Amino acid sequence: MSAPTDRTTATLDVEFASPMPGLAPHTSFTLEQIDGAEGLHALRARNADVRLFLLDPRSGDYGYEPSIPADVRSEIGAADESEIRVFVVANPSADGVYINLRAPILIHTGSGRAAQAILEDQRYPIRALLGA
Repeated sequence: MSAPTDRTTATLDVEFASPMPGLAPHTSFTLEQIDGAEGLHALRARNADVRLFLLDPRSGDYGYEPSIPADVRSEIGAADESEIRVFVVANPSADGVYINLRAPILIHTGSGRAAQAILEDQRYPIRALLGA
């Protein structure tokens, strides 16, 4: 049996186990790196004009190391956290870019299967100003 392929290329097919809150019925997306913006990606629905910006928190010193709930790992088919890429939603606004650290997007590196987790850890805010 061969090891799963690490799907961390510039474009990745992503299939959510269930629709993200506010984005139903969409579950099929592509994840694309944005040129010239380290760690920034666009998550685009396959059959609709829906786009979110996602930030890879490993691209900066954010001190973000959430514990991924076992039920979410199971939902996307990950045996452990090493098989998961973690992203946070980034929302640009007039006063800066805010990231949601409470509800990361988790993508299985081998299959592209994904879920949005809602963390109970109160250390991570829903709306954190990037760079603050």
